[in-house]
Amino acid sequence: MAEAGLIAIGASLAFGLSAIAAGIAEKQIGAAAVGAMAEKEELFGKGLILTVIPETIVIFGLVVAILIIGMAG
Repeated sequence: MAEAGLIAIGASLAFGLSAIAAGIAEKQIGAAAVGAMAEKEELFGKGLILTVIPETIVIFGLVVAILIIGMAG
């Protein structure tokens, strides 16, 4: 019983902390991208791509959480 709880805590930490880290990174990148686009409108594509990249961190966290839960079964 206690093992299932620890596995759930580990999976939730893997996903939750990666989501928080992605949010912090996206905040910084988004602010810089808006500032860059205010000066040069041609940088919209690069700013958009750089804003989306931190979302891959959340996907990796989700995959790790699924693997943790899968190892429990």
